[in-house]
Amino acid sequence: MSDGTAAELFFDAAIGLLRRVREEEADAVAAAGTLLADTVESGGRLFAYGAGHSALAAQDVVYRAGGLALLNLLAVPGAVGVEAPATLGSALERVEGLADAVLDCSPARAGDALIVISLSGRNALPVEMALKARALGLKVIGVTSMAYTAGTSSRHRSGTFLKDHCDVVLDSKIAVGDAELTLDTIPAPFAPASTVVTSALMQAMVATAAATLADRGIEPPLLRSGNVDGGTEWNRRVMTEYGDRIFYQR
Repeated sequence: MSDGTAAELFFDAAIGLLRRVREEEADAVAAAGTLLADTVESGGRLFAYGAGHSALAAQDVVYRAGGLALLNLLAVPGAVGVEAPATLGSALERVEGLADAVLDCSPARAGDALIVISLSGRNALPVEMALKARALGLKVIGVTSMAYTAGTSSRHRSGTFLKDHCDVVLDSKIAVGDAELTLDTIPAPFAPASTVVTSALMQAMVATAAATLADRGIEPPLLRSGNVDGGTEWNRRVMTEYGDRIFYQR
């Protein structure tokens, strides 16, 4: 490990990745934000699904102050972030056919948009979530690391990755293994940055969607913090106006 504390080196690595995605993924972020804006304008609903720790980035844009009120979490019981037993979520990611059941039981329908987040994009659940969603007529945005497509093999029988079944793909640039630091005295690489970068990509996408709607003369359905004066009343109005497209309040 180079000179500097572990904390300093992690910050440097995370900042470097953020600079890369800002520069290299600008077109993809614009395309994803425009897709979300198009969906909102046409009366569609928005969903986000994340596999394993990627669920954290999905949850970060749902019911979020400053975020789009229409973003709903598409949850898979037993695989929403890290639940006990933590190994169950990893096992469920590899189960083929589960995505069909999840989408068939969800309110998602043709004309909606789904963001699928999976760092590796190699497991059956995120692959089939994108594949099935597109078959149902949804637009799909994938947030993944393209490094895994070159450095690993697919775990889906089709041999495909998440990126193969998306309308727009955002590459987080995270290296295989998701650990930014190494040290001679520690036998394994450490300090993952995927949550930092993926969450930033998600927020950039949502910000783009809001700005795009505003440019079209449409007030974006944004939420305000309930901890500022008037925030609760503002949110009540937005949720009433868009209640048929918001599912986390039911």
